[in-house]
Amino acid sequence: MTDAITLRTIAKMIDHSLLHPTMTDAQLTAGCQLSLKYNVATACIKPYAIPLALDILGGSEVGVCAVIAFPHGNSTTAIKVLEAESAARAGATEIDMVVNIGKVLGGAWDYVQQEIKAINEAVVANHAVLKVIFENDYLQDEHIIRLCEICSACAVAFVKTSTGYGFVKQANGMYGYDGATDHHLALMRQHSAPQVQIKGAGGLRTLDDLLRVRALGVTRIGATATEAILEEAKRRGYAGGETWGQSTPTSLPAPEGY
Repeated sequence: MTDAITLRTIAKMIDHSLLHPTMTDAQLTAGCQLSLKYNVATACIKPYAIPLALDILGGSEVGVCAVIAFPHGNSTTAIKVLEAESAARAGATEIDMVVNIGKVLGGAWDYVQQEIKAINEAVVANHAVLKVIFENDYLQDEHIIRLCEICSACAVAFVKTSTGYGFVKQANGMYGYDGATDHHLALMRQHSAPQVQIKGAGGLRTLDDLLRVRALGVTRIGATATEAILEEAKRRGYAGGETWGQSTPTSLPAPEGY
C-alpha cells in the first residue's frame, strides 16, 4: 500500500482493549469515552459490557467489539455459537473468538474447522464480523499456517495473534508471553487469503510498533496504550487536518514496502 498515513488511518487501526478481568464499570466507561475521543476502530470489551459501551458509542464511528470464549477458547462449540449470537444481537459489530487451543495442538482439524465455520456463519448472519484468535504463543508455525488456511476457507474477516493473556511457563517458573511477533504476523499474512485481514495483539504499545506491523500487512491492532500511540502521532506532526503534517508535504508516505 502506498497511500499516505493519516491520524485517522492510525486511529482506525486500533481496537482499544478493555479486557482486564479486574476492570470496573467506571474503568470500562472511561475506556469507552477514550475510544470515542480518539475515534478508534472499536472498543473491545467483555460481553456483559456491551450495553454500557453502546450507551457511550452508539451513533458514533466507533464500533463495539466483544470477545467470546475468552481467553482460553475452551467452551463447547454450541456455547461459542450462542455467545457470539448473543453478543452480535446485543449490538456488537465485531466478535473476537478464541480457537480451541487443545484441539489445534492435537491436530483435530475437522473439529477446529467445523467450529470456526459454525461461529462465523452465526456472526455473519447477525450482521457482524468475526476475528479468530489463535494464541500463537502456544503454537508452532505449522499450527498457525493450518489455522490461516482454515480461516481462509471459512471466509472469516480477520485472523488474530493473541488474547494478551496466553501466558506460557518459562524455564525459571515465571509466566510470560511474546504476543504479536513480526515473524508470526508475516507468516499469517503469507498464508491467509488476501481478503482475510490480520490483527496483531499483545505487546504492541507504541506508534513505532503500529507502523512496523502495518508495513507487514496488519490492518488492526489490539492496544491498551491507545492514548499514548495517538498522542505520539500528533506530536510527530499532526495539526488537526486530514493528514499528518502542517507544511508541504502535508502527509507522510506509508513505510517502505507496505
